[in-house]
Amino acid sequence: MKNLSFLFALLLFVSSCKESPKKELIVEPEIINSLAKARIDSVLKNFVDTKNIAGVSALIFEQGKEVYYNAFGYADLNAKRPMDRNTIVQIYSMTKPITGTALMTLYEQGKFKLDDPISKYLPEFSNMTVYTGVDSNGNVMTEPLKREVSIRDITRHTAGFPNRADIPGLSELMIKADAMNRENTLTQMGEKMGKVPLWFQPGTQWEYGPCVDVQALLVERIAGIPYGEYVRKHILDPLEMSETRYFIPEMDRERFAKLYIRKDEGELVQDSITYSNYTEQWPLTRGGSGLTSTLDNYMRFAQMLVHEGSLDSVQILKPETVQLMATNQLADSVTERSWLPSKGQVGFGIDFAVRVATPKTPEENNGVVGEFYWDGAASTLFWVDPVNKLTAVLFVQLFPYDQIGLHKQFRDAVYGPYPFEK
Repeated sequence: MKNLSFLFALLLFVSSCKESPKKELIVEPEIINSLAKARIDSVLKNFVDTKNIAGVSALIFEQGKEVYYNAFGYADLNAKRPMDRNTIVQIYSMTKPITGTALMTLYEQGKFKLDDPISKYLPEFSNMTVYTGVDSNGNVMTEPLKREVSIRDITRHTAGFPNRADIPGLSELMIKADAMNRENTLTQMGEKMGKVPLWFQPGTQWEYGPCVDVQALLVERIAGIPYGEYVRKHILDPLEMSETRYFIPEMDRERFAKLYIRKDEGELVQDSITYSNYTEQWPLTRGGSGLTSTLDNYMRFAQMLVHEGSLDSVQILKPETVQLMATNQLADSVTERSWLPSKGQVGFGIDFAVRVATPKTPEENNGVVGEFYWDGAASTLFWVDPVNKLTAVLFVQLFPYDQIGLHKQFRDAVYGPYPFEK
């Protein structure tokens, strides 16, 4: 009898559990919670309100889901056209990681090794010499290469290609060669660039320059088809990035953001030079810049990377290739790194800055060890945080490059107070 009573009580309990509605547990994302969203909104809105930028938009994914989007200000101040997620912007050097990805698809096919000399595939770069200064008459002096420029060099900016206007004698040769003229084809670019001495011995320094443009030529030469066609077929189309392109057709130009030059606090002047770069067809399809994109388009690229080379069942790269790209390739012996240290505690992988340590001071850029990222001349920014499965894309159109601390404040808003090392 006692057993029957117990069984009856148990059945009543189970029945009552089934009938009671369950409250759904709402769990906020670990990083982008309501407080983080408020911080981000406040930061971005303030930059617009103080007229230090015309407009800005930001998109963040965490654990594969959209957790933040907002836009403030205008894509076109005169027309009062709001900045939004469909706005097309110039991404400048955020083109570079896309080119690097295209190159590494060929690496996975066994088409080259990273330590191969580039001259093996690009004879335009055979018989190069290295700048040592100028003689008493101002003539450039050179010395032989200690080793050839490798493919690894052009992926980590240690090749030695000159890219400054203040190198006595060498800058003049670089300007005269005019390799980066948009009227050149990639082949013509390579021919002209290969005749100019290197600034330093390959592998000895980090110096930003046209290395990724050489990568585009390398892709074109190895694949046997134009670079623009290759990157469209193997990267952009598979990722459904149809609005990431070198040329903007007329029907889409209403969405093309104006670029603004910050003259002073609260003083913005519309740029009138760069527009034709994207509204006319040019022979040069640069690997280092030249693409335009939308917020959602570029986020698809970032999401592919955080998901280790795949997105929506489409595989672009193998996980181990993405890991290789996100691994610091700079030896400790490379002590001369130009302005790279201004990015914080970073090295450089394959077309990405790679965070190798936490910030040492509150003034440094915030971020997570293992993060890889890059930005663009018009102050755009993206990063991939594999630890938190977080990707962020920030779009703005501002010259000169981020002199207002936008990137740091955005990062601080995303991650919140950071336990800086003492």
